[in-house]
Amino acid sequence: MDNGHIRLSSATGRWVLATTVLGSGMALLDGTVVNVALPALGDALKADMAGLQWTINAYTLTLAGLILLGGSLGDRYGRRKVFLIGVIWFAIASALCGLAPNVETLIAARALQGVGGALLTPGSLAIIQASFARDDRPRAIGAWSGLGGVAAAIGPLLGGWLVETVGWRWVFLINLPLAALVVAIAVRHVPESMDTEATGRFDVLGAVLAALALAGITYGLIDLQMIPLAAGVLLGVAFVWLEIRRSPNALVPVGVFASKVFTAINVVTFVMYAAMSVVFFLLVVQLQVSAGFSPKLAGSAMIPVTILMLLLSSRAGELAKRIGPRIPMTTGILVCAGALLLMSRIGPGSDYLVDVLLPAALFGLGLSSAVAPLTATVLATAEERYAGVASGVNNAVARTGGLLAVAAIPPLVGLTGVAFKDPAVFTSGFHATMLISAVMMAVAALITFLTIRENVLAESRPCMSCPVEAPQLSE
Repeated sequence: MDNGHIRLSSATGRWVLATTVLGSGMALLDGTVVNVALPALGDALKADMAGLQWTINAYTLTLAGLILLGGSLGDRYGRRKVFLIGVIWFAIASALCGLAPNVETLIAARALQGVGGALLTPGSLAIIQASFARDDRPRAIGAWSGLGGVAAAIGPLLGGWLVETVGWRWVFLINLPLAALVVAIAVRHVPESMDTEATGRFDVLGAVLAALALAGITYGLIDLQMIPLAAGVLLGVAFVWLEIRRSPNALVPVGVFASKVFTAINVVTFVMYAAMSVVFFLLVVQLQVSAGFSPKLAGSAMIPVTILMLLLSSRAGELAKRIGPRIPMTTGILVCAGALLLMSRIGPGSDYLVDVLLPAALFGLGLSSAVAPLTATVLATAEERYAGVASGVNNAVARTGGLLAVAAIPPLVGLTGVAFKDPAVFTSGFHATMLISAVMMAVAALITFLTIRENVLAESRPCMSCPVEAPQLSE
């Protein structure tokens, strides 16, 4: 039962898994539950399309910009401790969101929420990696991915129900009792773990540069301003230069990218989550604005994703462990691309079963096949002592992909101003977005197929968690 040897079948293992799922699920839930409330809060707070984008992106911005620092803090001071601080911070920021009197205050509170998410999200996965026995980790990660995906997918349904019954503010206030439950379980049942070899100072400058770079790029994309966009790109270049100079004590140690598979899988993550994020942002709004569905019915569109990820993600993790992640991931991402092509038909007069639930079910099948193997591959190809860093890198990549897609694609397809109040304009932009997202998924599938050439999850693979001295072509 020692750290790193907990069995998933044990009582302690189940409590650890429950805690990490509930904690990360809270952050994932908030990432999607807000989407279905966008038309309602937009009307209530008199926000335009840019205000709605910032409501989503203010959270994602601080989450993506600081998540690497959150992983490092957990490795240094204790993964459970930093995880709990993040949960409490997240709850307080959620209360501020629920009480916001205007869209500007809401955006600021959402940015604070992202800080809490940056502390708790990498900690949840790092706790699993550091706590469970090696042969139980793929199954534990599969369960974590599946149940976390359920939280993300069930968000719109819960959000729709809350908007229709008690109002959009409860989309945020519901986090308070959930956070209290997570804290109560974690304090009693989750063991502490940390990197005992961690030394040196934290790369605070690197974290600041990363956050400012993302802020500049995001602002430039949403408001179509070249100066902040160029400044963000330059700050991003400065961040990369600084990390290379400061390695191995940098926010992102260069050594974590020694494995070519780790690097490639993060590229796949960026492209895949960029496509996913813009779909989750626009789909439930399209169903309300154009198809005329109620918030509750629009939110229920993701029910097939919820059910399929709950049933299949753990099995996908086991399958990837046996045959390797290449085929499950490639197939799953291609299925997602096909589902998005079908979603591009959603508009006025759409049939709920054929035009909404069918592509949602295909999307759920694809995600079930791809997400758990992707996550397990990220951790299997990074050095174990960098569990928090590897998790943070992958989470940052995913959030950054989503952040930039939500910022860039809507203006690109004409969704600006008060477009969310014009069904014809919004439908045209939505259809173009689904086609762009389908192409992005196909690109992610191609990269996966070309770069993952061996079973990096096999137990017989020598020292999966050891540093890679001289990567082979397939790594």
